[in-house]
Amino acid sequence: MSEALPPAAWADLPFFATHYPKIRAALEAETRQILPPAPQRFAALEAASPDDVRVVILGQDPYPTPGHAHGLAFSAEAEVRPLPRSLGNIYKEMQEDLGAAPPNADLRFWAEQGVLLLNTALSVPAGEAGAHAKLGWSVLTAQVLERLSDRPRAFLLWGRPAQGFAKHLHAPSSGRDHLILASAHPSPLSARRGFFGSRPFSKVNEWLKAGGDMPINWTHPGGHS
Repeated sequence: MSEALPPAAWADLPFFATHYPKIRAALEAETRQILPPAPQRFAALEAASPDDVRVVILGQDPYPTPGHAHGLAFSAEAEVRPLPRSLGNIYKEMQEDLGAAPPNADLRFWAEQGVLLLNTALSVPAGEAGAHAKLGWSVLTAQVLERLSDRPRAFLLWGRPAQGFAKHLHAPSSGRDHLILASAHPSPLSARRGFFGSRPFSKVNEWLKAGGDMPINWTHPGGHS
């Protein structure tokens, strides 16, 4: 099995020395299919170095359907049809909020603009959602959020597991406060209990612009500078 290597820009986090060896051994011992494939396990962190992150969207665990998860929360390869159900609900809310949505499931163009699409667990056995929620990945999530508390950023905490990590966000030492938007998860089980109508995308862009920053192009791949 190919090894998932710590992304260089994040490799100094204590997690990679203290917790990752045990997680890696557990994954190597698994007889079930583990998603996403090992080389994509840290794709979200590889796509956005700490200095580049402007927005964090915190999910739960990767899609448990083979062929869907590719290492970025809520994202999938462009050819995935139909859309994963949580992503379909994200696009429904975006359509209401912004009047448009991306043409396919691939959200890597968000990452290129400084959006960290991070799950609170970075692995899942195929067909067994949540089965790795207590494997130890939460330590990495906590350390990433603490690292990103150094300056004002926008944090979207979707669902109770994500909201449980709010305690790891600390007020920046200078400048304005973070934007923290907590809502229900966009899954079919909970989207109608507070995700729909939350308008997170326009709220983030208004906050970014108020701070003199460029808004995120949420809807059109290739449309950002």
